[in-house]
Amino acid sequence: MRRHNKRILKQYRKDLRKNLTPAEVFLWTKLQRKQLDGRKFRRQHSIDNFIVDFYCVSEKLIIELDGQVHFNAVAQEKDYFRTQHLEGLGLTVLRFENKMVFENLPSVLQEIREHFG
Repeated sequence: MRRHNKRILKQYRKDLRKNLTPAEVFLWTKLQRKQLDGRKFRRQHSIDNFIVDFYCVSEKLIIELDGQVHFNAVAQEKDYFRTQHLEGLGLTVLRFENKMVFENLPSVLQEIREHFG
């Protein structure tokens, strides 16, 4: 069974890539083209039925950025389930608030680096 980039989600992934949040755009400028320690990241990559913000295949590392929509009980429960599912596949999930990306990017990048093998 195909887990990554299911065809059924292709158009949705493309739409999300065309409409990145400001925080995603800002972080992507530091992750794209192997700028972060030579690691290749993909944006809006699907794994099973979830579309993650950023994914590094070689490190099995997922980066998720959380904006205001994530700060309520229902969304947090969904995020928890999603994280548990993805970690159950042997992946590591890092979550950052959008605000942190803008206000403390060096710290965010350092935390990502700390999860490189």
